[in-house]
Amino acid sequence: MSKTVPVGVSARHIHLTQEHIDALFGQGYQLTEFKPLSQPGQFAANETVAVIGPKGQFDKVRILGPARPASQLEISRTDSFAIGVKAPVRESGKIEGTPGITVKGPAGEVELEQGVIVAARHIHFHTSDAANWGIKDQQLLKVRLGGERGLILENVIARVSESYALDMHIDTDEANAAGAKTGDTAEIIE
Repeated sequence: MSKTVPVGVSARHIHLTQEHIDALFGQGYQLTEFKPLSQPGQFAANETVAVIGPKGQFDKVRILGPARPASQLEISRTDSFAIGVKAPVRESGKIEGTPGITVKGPAGEVELEQGVIVAARHIHFHTSDAANWGIKDQQLLKVRLGGERGLILENVIARVSESYALDMHIDTDEANAAGAKTGDTAEIIE
C-alpha cells in the first residue's frame, strides 16, 4: 500500500500571543483571515510585521492565526544567515533556549527573548490516518519527494492528533532543493 501525503511548503512566518498582537497592532486587536491553511482552524492573516535581527530584517512577515500561547518566528536556514540569528532546528512550540528577535508592527515593537526556529520537517496525521498506516506520534519517518530533483528526507517527525489533517510541512530551503511545491505529494518509505 502506497503511503502518499500532500506537501505544504512553509515560507517564513510568525505566530504571536494575543499580548504581542495587542502591542504590535493596538489593544484588543483581532487578526483577520487572508486564507485558510491545511490544518483545521488555522489561517494566514492579512496582517504582517517586520522582524529585525543583528544583520538584517524581513518586512511583511505573514502572521499565522489564531493567537498562540507563545510567540514564535519560523524561518529557513538561509533566512537565519540573512538576518544574523542562529536559529536551531526545532519542533513548533519547543522554543526553550532559542534566540530572540525584534518584531515591529504599526502600533509598536516587541522584543522576543526567545522563539526563533527553523521548523523541523514533519507530517501532520489525523489519528485515523496514523492508525491505518501503523504510525505513532513522534515517530521518525523517511519520505521520498519525487520529480526531476527528487530527494529522500530523513528524520521527518510524525505529529498525530484528532485535530490534524494529513499534510507534510517542509521549509523553502528543503522545497527548493527538491524542486517541490505546495500541492505535490510525497511518499513515506520507512
